[in-house]
Amino acid sequence: MKKINFVIVLLLFNFSNLFGQSELDKFIDNWHLSVSNANYETYFGAMDDSFIFLGTALGERWTKEQFSSFSKPYFDKGKAWDFKASNRYWNYSKNGKIAWFDEDLDTWMRSCRGSGIVVKKKGEWKLVYYNLTVLIENEKMKEFIELRDK
Repeated sequence: MKKINFVIVLLLFNFSNLFGQSELDKFIDNWHLSVSNANYETYFGAMDDSFIFLGTALGERWTKEQFSSFSKPYFDKGKAWDFKASNRYWNYSKNGKIAWFDEDLDTWMRSCRGSGIVVKKKGEWKLVYYNLTVLIENEKMKEFIELRDK
């Protein structure tokens, strides 16, 4: 009987994680979609006030307010950026109120990787951190460094 109960609890735990992951995948997918549709309110509404965005260039560490000011002209023109995510992996805190992820992205910069942290506050997920990285193969690193040093 104990084994059956254990199996049932294990299955319920796995299904709840799948449901939570599906909910969070939808949340992040909608966040990416909102920027590709230049929907300023939805994009920045998904972010907590404490949000930090790390971009690909040196010095790109933006608070939500800074990133909003930088991004607003792109949204106003109706053309922001378009990232297509795949291979997203989630991890969760023990209490289930914090989740972090990494994802592969297809962008105008080619292959990139994003990683982020979401926090559940008052029953709602909010993005608190996102880091965008351009991927460079190790064998191309020397060439990249030389190009960057120019």
